[in-house]
Amino acid sequence: MKTKILVVDDEADLELLIKQKFRRKIRESAYEFIFAGNGQEALDRLREHPDTDIVLSDINMPVMDGLTLLGRLPEASPVTKTVMVSAYGDMQNIRAAMNGGAFDFVCKPVDFNDLELTIEKTASHVQQLRATMKAIQENNILRMYVDETVINFMARPGFENKLLASETVEATVVFIDICGFTSLSETQPAATVVGLLNKYFDQIVQEVIAHGGYIDKFMGDAVMAVFRGEYHLDRAIDAALVVRAQLQTASSPLPDGTDYHPSVSIGINTGEMVSGNIGSASLKRLDYTVIGDIVNVSQRLQSAAHPNQIVITGAVYEQVKESFQCAPIGELKLKNKANPIMTYEVIA
Repeated sequence: MKTKILVVDDEADLELLIKQKFRRKIRESAYEFIFAGNGQEALDRLREHPDTDIVLSDINMPVMDGLTLLGRLPEASPVTKTVMVSAYGDMQNIRAAMNGGAFDFVCKPVDFNDLELTIEKTASHVQQLRATMKAIQENNILRMYVDETVINFMARPGFENKLLASETVEATVVFIDICGFTSLSETQPAATVVGLLNKYFDQIVQEVIAHGGYIDKFMGDAVMAVFRGEYHLDRAIDAALVVRAQLQTASSPLPDGTDYHPSVSIGINTGEMVSGNIGSASLKRLDYTVIGDIVNVSQRLQSAAHPNQIVITGAVYEQVKESFQCAPIGELKLKNKANPIMTYEVIA
């Protein structure tokens, strides 16, 4: 990786000397040097070369001295590190430079072997700093795509050694489908459909998180949410009721002048399921999710639900009948299930 170095010094012959002493590094494209005669010129060069890694700066210069430049560098180029190269090597100047943020100090006359070692050490530090900043940026982006629960799971000690490990958990799974989007996409511009979908997804996500659940995935115009911990079933139903109520009262104007009134169909099921990473470690494509019959039935219940219906099984009804008002729907034949399943609708 090429190291870009800005040399700031008013000595006219220094540029030629630098190019001679580091000609091999320049030829091998290990170093690239740019030059400035004072601090103000240096700031101009940094604007032209924002990817500069190291500044080698003298102290005593016209227009703007090295210590003043040092104070201006964090604003001009936060990642760039400065090595002061000066004949003023007394302790007062060294302390002033180090307290001002210099990474190191080299005294003139310059020992170029020592200077090369200093450049290598400084470049290594800058590379680590850039890598850390990139990781932070990537992590911030990752948090927009991955639920906080998954990120916390990945932070567990030894996570990388048990990528495909799984565990059996007690949880509740909720599938929420925003009805009518398939037909809407046939008549409305794509940007309109996506904008509406994101708007309603945001409302759903906020309520899921507010009730202690997390988003497992988005699937077209549907959301899969998981609730774990104490009273996970009750919290899941509460979230579903609030989501239904909010979207029932929502409306959005469409480009053709009509209003779109969204509705949701919801399936809820609870019990034991397998939680873990599903996918290919070789391909480095994994999905942290829950799987099992409980999950499958929840999705089938959502598929069977009418708009604004929250459908549960008879087994779930027995657990919540004292807490929620429910009405029987009857036995439903769900896809890939051998026997019909008794179902109920959660009213309130």
